[in-house]
Amino acid sequence: MGHLVTASDAFLSIPAIISSCTLFLTAACSASIDSGRVVTSLPIGRIGRSAGLKNILYLHGFASSPHGRKVTALREKLEPQGFRVIAPDLNIPSFERLDFKAMTRISFWEVKKRLPAVVVGGSLGSLVALAVGRIALRAPLVLVAPALGLGNRWLANLPAGDPLRFFHHGAGEEMAVHRRFFEEMSRVDADREPPEVPVVVLMGRRDESVPFDGVLGVWKRWEASERLAPGSRFVEIPEGDHGLLDHVDRIAEEILALSGAPRS
Repeated sequence: MGHLVTASDAFLSIPAIISSCTLFLTAACSASIDSGRVVTSLPIGRIGRSAGLKNILYLHGFASSPHGRKVTALREKLEPQGFRVIAPDLNIPSFERLDFKAMTRISFWEVKKRLPAVVVGGSLGSLVALAVGRIALRAPLVLVAPALGLGNRWLANLPAGDPLRFFHHGAGEEMAVHRRFFEEMSRVDADREPPEVPVVVLMGRRDESVPFDGVLGVWKRWEASERLAPGSRFVEIPEGDHGLLDHVDRIAEEILALSGAPRS
């Protein structure tokens, strides 16, 4: 039997495969799309931006789904203002066999296909966004409670055994995931360098899953490199937890600001 681990334990045990992922995606740029999983419930034939609409690409976090509460709340805030929020399913090829390279690949093609005005990454999705940004991304980034600066913490608090069990918020039940995913994530270094595009990081001081000081440390390293794009900033939310559901209005404001749209 697998061992039950909470999502908080996993994140406190958390990043950084991008060198191998870079080679993978660079090769993919010149190849046709293979059998990678396609986003469900979205009109595949409608490529790019629809007339009068701007696309926002939302990359969800670990043990979540495209139908999570935060992305649903952002749709309610942004769609009346002329935005379409697109959220691919990153539980690929399945949650049990979760693979960071597969997440990055599908997100890469969504960026190429949807031409988003802004890419939003939540927690683990922030690492996916940064990985894609090394290759193809030209849209600004909003990183919400990003899983930055974690390194070997992906492994530190994991019990022995394989698979491990987590509560999956999208499925509403415990699900198994292979240990190899966490070993893979411990080698990911997508947060090593600052992105080339403007980036806003929103981080709750009371985040119970990703250590605030670790994320702030990555931000300070990016600042010290003097390579952050103009308009980039770190937003501390003093009362914010990992979900930041009580601060969706602020997240929406930052998305609107980076998109160039007027704030309501």
